[in-house]
Amino acid sequence: MRFGIIGAGPIGSNIAKKLVDNGHDVKIADARGIERLEGKNLTGTPVIVEDVINNIDVLITSIPFYALPSIRNIIDKVGEEVVVVDTSNYYPQISGTIEDVENGMVESVWVSNHLGRPIIKAFNNFLAYTLEHHGTPEGTDGRIAIAVAGDDLSHKQIIMGVANDLGFDAVDSGSLSDSWRQQPGTPAYCTELTKEELAIALTKANKEKAPLLREKVMEKLIASGGTFSIHDVVKANREVFNS
Repeated sequence: MRFGIIGAGPIGSNIAKKLVDNGHDVKIADARGIERLEGKNLTGTPVIVEDVINNIDVLITSIPFYALPSIRNIIDKVGEEVVVVDTSNYYPQISGTIEDVENGMVESVWVSNHLGRPIIKAFNNFLAYTLEHHGTPEGTDGRIAIAVAGDDLSHKQIIMGVANDLGFDAVDSGSLSDSWRQQPGTPAYCTELTKEELAIALTKANKEKAPLLREKVMEKLIASGGTFSIHDVVKANREVFNS
C-alpha cells in the first residue's frame, strides 16, 4: 500500500519505519516545511507537505491536536477514496483550552470538523515506546491491541490490517462519536491491553470522568519528580482506572 504521513515525531516516524519494513511505500512530511526533516533519522521518502498526499491509499496525520486545523488546505486536496487517519490526543496543557472539547465534543469529531472530512481514529491509545518496541507477530500470546474508531467500516478494516502489520491486534471501537472511549482518561488509553482486555476496557469508559482521570494520571507522573519510564506511565494509567 501507499502511505503519506504528515508529522515526523515519535509516532509518525515509528509508523513510517514499521510500514517500510513491511514492504509498504511511505512518504513523510512536516507541515511546517521539509527543512524540519533535515538531520532526522527517518525511514520513508521525505517530501514537501503538498506532495505527501499524491498517489496514496492512506494518509496519517500525526501532529499536535491544536495544529490540525492548520493543514485543512492540504486535506481539502486529498482524494475522497483515501483513508485519513488521525493519531492525536487533546491535552489542554499542550493544546491550550479548546472550548468545544471542554464542553463535551468528542476530540475526533472536532478534528473531523476542522479537517472537513471523515477520519479514522487510531494509533492514539498507546505510547511511542510501545509502538517502537512492543509489537509482536500475529498470534503471539499477550499481544497488545489498539482501538480503531470511525464511521466507514471498510476504512476501519484497512487500518486494523495496518495495525496487524505494525505488530498489534486491533479492536473496532465503534463510530467516530464513540472514539471518546479511547481518549486520555479512559481505561483503554496507554494501559497496554490485549484484544480481549481492550474490548472490555472500552465498555468501562466514563465520558464525564475522563478529563478528571486524565489529570489524575498527569498529577501522579508529575509527583514522581519528572523522571518516569514507560512502565511508570502504564502503571499510573492502570492504577487510576482500577482505583
